[in-house]
Amino acid sequence: MYKFKTTIIFVLAICLFTVVHAQSDSSGFFQRKWSDTTDKKLNMDAVYNRPFLTLGKFPVAIGGYLEANTHYEVVDGVTNGFSFQARRFTLFLSSSIAHKIRFFSELEFENGTKEINIEFAALDFEFHPLLILRSGIVMNPIGAYNQNHDGPRWDFIERPLVATDIVPTTLSNVGFGVYGKYYVNKWVLGYETYLTNGFDDRIVSNTLNRSSLSEGKINPERFSMSNSGLPMFTAKMAVRNRSLGELGLSFMSGVYNKWQEDGLRLDQKRSASVFALDFNTSLFRKKLDITGEFSKVLISIPETYDQTFGDQQAGGFLDLVCTMVEKPMLGWEKAKINFGVRLEYVDFNQGKFKETNGNIGDHVWAMVPSLAFRPMGTTVLRLNYRFIQETDLLGNPPIVSGVLQFGFSSYF
Repeated sequence: MYKFKTTIIFVLAICLFTVVHAQSDSSGFFQRKWSDTTDKKLNMDAVYNRPFLTLGKFPVAIGGYLEANTHYEVVDGVTNGFSFQARRFTLFLSSSIAHKIRFFSELEFENGTKEINIEFAALDFEFHPLLILRSGIVMNPIGAYNQNHDGPRWDFIERPLVATDIVPTTLSNVGFGVYGKYYVNKWVLGYETYLTNGFDDRIVSNTLNRSSLSEGKINPERFSMSNSGLPMFTAKMAVRNRSLGELGLSFMSGVYNKWQEDGLRLDQKRSASVFALDFNTSLFRKKLDITGEFSKVLISIPETYDQTFGDQQAGGFLDLVCTMVEKPMLGWEKAKINFGVRLEYVDFNQGKFKETNGNIGDHVWAMVPSLAFRPMGTTVLRLNYRFIQETDLLGNPPIVSGVLQFGFSSYF
């Protein structure tokens, strides 16, 4: 623990030293590589489509983002009051080690230091634009949000329910794979495929008393060994047209349970699979952005478990964000005021009860209006109101929640 804390302090010291000198140096030795991260590229490009600070010919570039907000929630007329939340502090380190060899890492601190995660740390070896080998800790390319999750990119404070409760974001695993892109006129085709470690038995053996991929990702040993002894497979294909937008199809599947140990068969192989569809487009000269994602989960449940644990889950979200004002404001040349709304739904247990043939509940839907001010493409001030209805397993009258949030998120 002492060594880990020392490493963190050292990294923070380097970042602070670099940023301070970058602001004070007038020789141009320090350079900031800005990237308007609201511009639409393939979601697979999100890892490198970030602003970085470089130091002359120093081989390592540094970046990151910070987000925080206020939080006031009322559940069925009852509230616990007002809170401040320090959501995330994330550091990026990037390096071009040699020609066609790149390294990138992402270290995230959530809720202060309650959670510290290495979300990405991988080497890319480019043999051809269509054949790039990636190895290390990678983000599984299931859906779009898992890779394209940085707070400053979004006008909504909370991550979509489907990206937290159905397919957990950020889902990272150690492994390797290949990816590539091919360009034809206004079209670009991209693919990714990886073999990684996967989930564990917490998918069904957890305190939530329901099937949960989010619980299955909490395995502290998943960066050193596979619980099932078998790799998890993830693949995605995406196509983008500069005028029409992007469409992505992805699939992820793997055995999650410990089905054998020391050559002794303990159980049959039980798998968890995810199918995902994502899309995004901009209309009316980029005045209206539409983003959506839908995921379907299939889980092999042990026969001894009851229907509290669903073998099918699904969820999705749709974001509509309209730029109401775009002009120089308060000294910022390209400031924007956006109004948006998010519609989202998750079903933790699709199907009917075997005994009564009645519909199983256990689902949530939410609507989130948003007002956001962007002084620049890498920084956002945002005001959200979340209206949520949660229905339990038996379909009783839903729990109704209202959450008012104001906060910011910015790359640095």
